[in-house]
Amino acid sequence: MLRKIAIGLIVVLLLALVLIYFLSPDEEPVEEPILPEPTTTRLTTEGEYIGFLDANGSRAWLGLPFAAPPVEELRWVKPNQPEPHSGIKQAIAFGDPCVQFSNPTLRAHDETVVGVVGNEDCLYLNVWSPPNTIDAPVMFWIHGGGNSVGEAGTYNGSVIAATHKLVVVTTNYRLGLLGWFNHPDLLAVSEQSSGNFGTLDLIRALEWVRDNIRSFGGDPSNVTVFGESAGGFNTLALMASPQAKGLFHRAISQSGGFDVDDPAFGYMLKNEGGHANSAREIVNRLLIIDDLASDESEATALQGDWSPQELTEYLKSKPASEIYATLGTNGGFGMIDFPSGFGDDMVLPKETDEPLFANTSNYNAVPVILGTNRDEPTLFMLQQPEYTDTVLGIFPTLKDENDYRRVVYHGAQAWKARGVDQIAKVMQSGGHNDVYTYRFDWDEEASSIFFDLQVALGAGHAMEIPFVFGSFSGDNMLAGFYPNNEAQFALSKSMMSYWAEFAHTGNPARGRDGNEVEWTPFGENEQTSIIFDTAKDGGIRMMDELVTYETVREELVNDQSFNDNDLRCRTYIRNLREAPVYSEDDLSAMGCDHIDPAQVNW
Repeated sequence: MLRKIAIGLIVVLLLALVLIYFLSPDEEPVEEPILPEPTTTRLTTEGEYIGFLDANGSRAWLGLPFAAPPVEELRWVKPNQPEPHSGIKQAIAFGDPCVQFSNPTLRAHDETVVGVVGNEDCLYLNVWSPPNTIDAPVMFWIHGGGNSVGEAGTYNGSVIAATHKLVVVTTNYRLGLLGWFNHPDLLAVSEQSSGNFGTLDLIRALEWVRDNIRSFGGDPSNVTVFGESAGGFNTLALMASPQAKGLFHRAISQSGGFDVDDPAFGYMLKNEGGHANSAREIVNRLLIIDDLASDESEATALQGDWSPQELTEYLKSKPASEIYATLGTNGGFGMIDFPSGFGDDMVLPKETDEPLFANTSNYNAVPVILGTNRDEPTLFMLQQPEYTDTVLGIFPTLKDENDYRRVVYHGAQAWKARGVDQIAKVMQSGGHNDVYTYRFDWDEEASSIFFDLQVALGAGHAMEIPFVFGSFSGDNMLAGFYPNNEAQFALSKSMMSYWAEFAHTGNPARGRDGNEVEWTPFGENEQTSIIFDTAKDGGIRMMDELVTYETVREELVNDQSFNDNDLRCRTYIRNLREAPVYSEDDLSAMGCDHIDPAQVNW
């Protein structure tokens, strides 16, 4: 009996080693220390900095401050310009990430760290530039992470910068409760008109680029803002913001979308119609934690009795970790559920996506690329026990591959409708002719014994980012999933070429070398999006599919292929409950009457 147990343990150990081999990134070589390079000394409005020579011949400057540290009295204040300095400062290390829950998106992520990480002094950006470059197009990258996790230092712009004569900038911005917080008393004391501090940080970073990028070989009159997920949302937010007008000239939203919250939703108590993590709710929890109130009723009364100055002093005295402690546990990848993107008619308009983009006079109507990945939801579904199980308590496996595929398909279609086709259609109808859309289909991951990653992950959320940057190693948390074969690198080369041509001219066309498949504007010759895939799966090609809320609804209502009809019901609710086509009658017809939509989480 003991011998059988021992053999079983050995088998499990061997299988675990195989899984680690398939799912872990290749071991990185020991990095050489970074040394300043005298030829990289550059003058900015704050003083001189010296950088270094990065990979691919690019010059790099890391950790450049674009704003004064938003700490103490400057917490929850519109970003100020950084203080000037004398002498030459080294710019050879990334700035700290902004405050967030520990998560795997961070550089050198330590799995043993639990809780709040990062620094409030985090408003830094990074620049890569090819040698001897003058007036090159600038690409300004905004990282994703639900506006609550992530950092600029995860991304290296050296490859695309050197390959296509671009200056690449990556930037931090305040996240979570420090990036979007609109308590009326706090705003009144600091004479702020908006709680969109994270958005204001991005605008300040663009102002820094406008004032300084020529020193690094960039052209301030040709700036492309691009970002993924929350970075895609923020890209569209900059298109919407009157305060960002003239600071950028093209935009690329990867797996994004755009909507705004009513400011009142961000500060009112939940029982008054506010968000569960609104500003007043956060303050109430802090008062209870500090034993200044015994319950919510007392906390609400005390909060109302305090003067705006008293409340502001109290909030600004709290360590960031104590503020985050009011949230309890965090969600997937450390992200939090909180109100953000306030339509205050100051930084962001009150109109949401479609009414806003229906008229080019409403927004910064620069040439724009909108896109999503074919299997967007998989990255988040992989963590959910609703869809996955384990073999021997170790190896992940899909509970029902058919239903998993159905949920992924409908979720990705809904994302494409919300973040791409609905917006593109409205923009085009409103007179914007420089709109381009794509779908990323690459799904050739290496797979483990029990887990077919081409199904489980496929063309999931964020998988396209390394293709755009031309870098599949380093701090990318998904690095271990790529086979690093010729087809992968060829597709990356093409995508970099399109992104670079768009940055140079505002039209991706046939890429920088003119040899790619022509990427035509949305709706031209009845074509909509370009598909990015390797040759064995059809290659790069245009398609004519148009995905709208109505097509998503129709497919879900008529999809009889689910094994679990309750899962179909939940999929309908999750994908459409905020869409104009959502209907209780649909749910009834689908046999979903026994399911309370309010109890269906995301």
